[in-house]
Amino acid sequence: MKKYLLTGMLVWVPLGITLWVLNLIIGMLDLTLSLLPAQVHPDELLGVHIPGLGVILTAVVVLTTGLLVRNVFGQRLLAYWDGMLRRIPFVNAIYNSVKQVSDTLLSESGNAFRKVLLVRYPHPDAWSLAFLTSVPGEVTRKLNGDEYVGVFVPTTPSPVNGFYFYVKKSETIELDISVDAAFKAIVSMGVVTTPENAAQLAAEANK
Repeated sequence: MKKYLLTGMLVWVPLGITLWVLNLIIGMLDLTLSLLPAQVHPDELLGVHIPGLGVILTAVVVLTTGLLVRNVFGQRLLAYWDGMLRRIPFVNAIYNSVKQVSDTLLSESGNAFRKVLLVRYPHPDAWSLAFLTSVPGEVTRKLNGDEYVGVFVPTTPSPVNGFYFYVKKSETIELDISVDAAFKAIVSMGVVTTPENAAQLAAEANK
């Protein structure tokens, strides 16, 4: 009985969580429909609420914005809007911080996480996955000339939270795995591993 129960949970738990996350995202994006005038609101025109129309509206707005900003007029308009927000007290601090992060993560030339490393955390006898984010020259100059690197150590199972440290490069180990593979390992708390590790575990299980 226990074996069948666990097998059923392995089927329904991932499906249920996936549907819950999708429902949450779609519900949030459907809020964009409230920006439309009442006379052209889909609920008023169709007489029934259809989930997901906000996703289509959001995609259209984002794509249209991207097309607009790609031309000269759009770039000038963006520069004006950007300059205006940077001159507003308090707002500029929030906007500048968020824009720096989004430019790093989303721009075509951005390189948010360069490499996957192992660093000694939270104590000298333990190792944690970390992402190389920067090579700060100023920090290196201030800390007796030792070469330091900036690393982000994400928490499990939510990799959006974590800690940012400067550590000696000589005390890190560079891993030959992709950033995506490292994220999967972190989110799954080590259950999902790289294909090489999975093959090794399968071989050991068959011994």
